[in-house]
Amino acid sequence: MTKARSPLKLHAFDAARYLDSDEAIAEYMTAVLEADDPDLLLLALGDVARARGMAQVAKDAGLGRESLYKALTPGAKPRFDTVLKVARALGVKFTAHPSRAA
Repeated sequence: MTKARSPLKLHAFDAARYLDSDEAIAEYMTAVLEADDPDLLLLALGDVARARGMAQVAKDAGLGRESLYKALTPGAKPRFDTVLKVARALGVKFTAHPSRAA
């Protein structure tokens, strides 16, 4: 008889575990911005904030930790100045490029 194998334990994917450098964060945020999805942007900012430490990001952005969590929840409608404060606290800068050739 053969021994029964126990099922593999899988961990949920967490992007924050892989955001360990400024370059990785920049690539991630660039890809997210190209998706043109506001909820995905909030999710990505939350991933980067968790990678950097939510409490410190909240402090640097001038927000309470709970307020930061609420603002970065997909479906939330944070004010644009809140998004800019969080991006600044994360060391992320948004840039503009023409969307089509002139």
